[in-house]
Amino acid sequence: MTTTVELTRFRVSPERAGELLAARAGMIADFQADRAGFLGARLVRMAPDEWLDIVEWRSSGDFADSRAKGANLPGIQVFFDLIDELVSTEEGTVP
Repeated sequence: MTTTVELTRFRVSPERAGELLAARAGMIADFQADRAGFLGARLVRMAPDEWLDIVEWRSSGDFADSRAKGANLPGIQVFFDLIDELVSTEEGTVP
């Protein structure tokens, strides 16, 4: 069984890093409640203003369905609103 991995790199002003981290729990809770196939996520700080979100999905279809929903719940919206710039989004698999 393979797992789909979403790699999203984004920028947040260093002054709002604390807000981003505080909002993370709400986003994860909303994903767990609303996103079929969501397996977990890790947030990595790459630079003072750059982050990498590593999200695992049961399948590519689950990832696509999640993307189609966007920021449909308050916890997700709060987290997304803190992002200043989306740098890249990639999808891969773990065998």
